[in-house]
Amino acid sequence: MSKKKGLSFEEKRARMMEIFFETCLLCFMQKDVFQLKDIEKIASKDKGITSMSVKEVLQSLVDDGMVDTDRIGTSNYFWAFPSKALHARKRKLEELQTQECFEVRSLYAFCQFHLIFSVFAETSQKKEILQKGMEKSKIGRENTAERAALMKELAALQQKKEQLKAEIEKYKEYDPDVVEEMRQTSKVAKEAANRWTDNIFAIKSWAKRKFGFEESRIDKSFGIPEDFDYID
Repeated sequence: MSKKKGLSFEEKRARMMEIFFETCLLCFMQKDVFQLKDIEKIASKDKGITSMSVKEVLQSLVDDGMVDTDRIGTSNYFWAFPSKALHARKRKLEELQTQECFEVRSLYAFCQFHLIFSVFAETSQKKEILQKGMEKSKIGRENTAERAALMKELAALQQKKEQLKAEIEKYKEYDPDVVEEMRQTSKVAKEAANRWTDNIFAIKSWAKRKFGFEESRIDKSFGIPEDFDYID
């Protein structure tokens, strides 16, 4: 007979959140608070979480902003509400949108920089070839039509070079390392926002299963929009 598998850390977190939300859902936003000893008792008795792991799991929820805590006198109190999870997800989404906009602008600027730099390099090379051609044309061929044409083209290239130098100055702040760092930050923010979505869906599923609530009623009670979903 195989040994019963214990709860994973994420399963413990989800079940511990049920302790806070169960009272909240039954009493329609009644603000109930708990002490650590209360949570340890409920977690071990009703949720299958060993008392030794309660403190670690609870602290991880506090660190993630899913549970609030405050010290009153000599005791620490803990509480959490479903609406807080929704608000936290909205903040993560706003941060992600801001970071993605900046990343798009940075990538555009970076591409522009490389395009301008390539044209600048090509122009510089062409200028060097023309200068060599002019030097050769001076030998026994001063003031010729060919030399005049080369001078005219050289002047135009010099002007173009100055314009490109000015463009490069505009985009030099967009370094490839900055773009990569923003891409990684955006990825982390997106994953965090989707973790919040996981938590909210888990709470809704638990509420429907535990109390028989309709999904529309849960959404309306906690201000969850109809188009609430994961971020692609």
